Amino acid sequence: MSKVQADVANTSEATRYEPPKVWTWEQPSGGKFASINRPVSGATHDKALPQGDHALQLYSLATPNGVKVTIMLEELLELGITAAEYDAWLIRITEGDQFSSGFVAANPNSKIPALLDYSGDEPVRVFESGAILLYLAEKFDAFLPKTHAARTEVLNWLFWQMGSAPYLGGGFGHFYAYAPEKFEYPINRFTMEAKRQLDVLEQQLTKHRFIAGDEYTIADMAIYPWYGALVKGVLYDAAEFLSVHEYPNVQRWATEISERPAVVRGRRVNRTWGDESQQVPERHSAADFE
Repeated sequence: MSKVQADVANTSEATRYEPPKVWTWEQPSGGKFASINRPVSGATHDKALPQGDHALQLYSLATPNGVKVTIMLEELLELGITAAEYDAWLIRITEGDQFSSGFVAANPNSKIPALLDYSGDEPVRVFESGAILLYLAEKFDAFLPKTHAARTEVLNWLFWQMGSAPYLGGGFGHFYAYAPEKFEYPINRFTMEAKRQLDVLEQQLTKHRFIAGDEYTIADMAIYPWYGALVKGVLYDAAEFLSVHEYPNVQRWATEISERPAVVRGRRVNRTWGDESQQVPERHSAADFE
C-alpha cells in the first residue's frame, strides 16, 4: 500500500461513523441552521401572532417556500383582485419565531409559511406552501385551469415540487452550502439528484412555455423559487458547480418568470438580507414597495 492509500484509509477509518443502538439528542446539529433543528415539536414560548387590517395574514420569510406565496399574492393583486390584499409578517426562523405559541397554532409543523384567512365566519389556517397556493387559487379562481385534464397536470407539477425540493434543499443545498463539514458521498449523491430534477424540468420545458403547458399557473410559482433561483445563480451559489448551462429551456423559463412585476415584488417581501433596496421585511400595503 502506498503512503497516499494509507493516508486515505486512515482518514476514512478516523471519520467513520457507527450509529448507536439508540439515538439520543446530545447536541444541536445542522451547521448554519442548527438552532432550528430539534427532535420534538410544539411551542417553546408564549407569544401571539400580530394581526393587520387585511383578511389575509401571512407569517413567513423570503426563503424559496415563503417566496412562492408572496409571488402568488402579488400576482393576484396584479390581476386587480383587491380581496387578495394581505399583511406579511416577518418570522425570523434563526431566532425561533416559528416556535411561538401563536405560530404553532397556525402551523403545528413550525415551518414557514403559514396563512390565516379571516374573510369568513371563522378564521381558516392554511399551512404548507403548496396547500396555500392551491387554497388561494381556488379561493380567487386564478392560476389554476378549469378543465379537469389541465387542472390535474398543474397539480401533478405542484406535488412534484413538494416531493422533489427536499432533495434539493435539505439534500444538495445542505451538504453543498451549509453543512459544517464537506463530505464527498452526500454531495455527490444529492448533486446527481439535483441534476436529474433539472433535466426533468428541461425535458418538460422543451415542449412547453410554462411548466404545465402554455399557461402560467401555481405550478410555475411553486417551482420557480427553487429551480429558477438555482439556475439563475441565486440559490446556493451553485450554478457553475451544477453546469446549469446544460438546461437552456429552464434558463429561458426562469428568465421570463423573473421579469414579471409581481414576481419582482414577491421576492422582496419578508426579505432581510442582501441588497437593502430589495428588502421589504414586512408588507402591509403596496406603498411598502416604494
